[in-house]
Amino acid sequence: MRSAVAAVGLGLAAPALAGTVVGRVDVLDRGGRRLGDLSDVVVYVEGVKARPRPGHATVTMKGKAFTPRVLAVGVGTTVDFPNEDPIFHNVFSVSGDNRFDLELYKRPRSGSWTFQHPGIARVYCNIHPQMSAVVLVRDNPFFTKAAPDGTFTLEGLPPGRYVLKAWHERGGETATEVAVPADGRATAELHLDASTYKQLPHKNKYGKDYTSDEKY
Repeated sequence: MRSAVAAVGLGLAAPALAGTVVGRVDVLDRGGRRLGDLSDVVVYVEGVKARPRPGHATVTMKGKAFTPRVLAVGVGTTVDFPNEDPIFHNVFSVSGDNRFDLELYKRPRSGSWTFQHPGIARVYCNIHPQMSAVVLVRDNPFFTKAAPDGTFTLEGLPPGRYVLKAWHERGGETATEVAVPADGRATAELHLDASTYKQLPHKNKYGKDYTSDEKY
């Protein structure tokens, strides 16, 4: 089984007995190379009975791109999608229970959506097929994005055994178990394989192919 890990408290008070998980994740890229920037890897814990506190986050549209490209949030978080381009964008997702459609708007307008369901929401623009982002929604507060060098830290975990996971857009998902001590730290190494990834074209919000002529 592959492996993964991370944590962030999101404003929740740490329990009286709490441990820490630290580690590193790497991603194997094409040609046997290791991915140099791991900051789009999300690491998280499953099986913790704690609800995340709803928050607020922003994904900006500028230069026909979403920034950040990968966002990790807790259930109940509202994400703003401001348009900083002088042209129209139409943010949408057809990802299961997190599907939404913000329709057309351009600078200086902004749209927003509250993510109420755990899972991976793939976000696109209905006009520009090159625009894509991912919002990974978690049902507990113990998640984070890795540092560029792949290191991560999960703090404030109640003691116990948990499934730790790491996710990357091209490397998929990996998981391992970790035993969190009541007072102290556990370590984990996580490995993802993106060497055979092939990017496939996605459909627009109507389930149709994009046309080559941009109208906005």
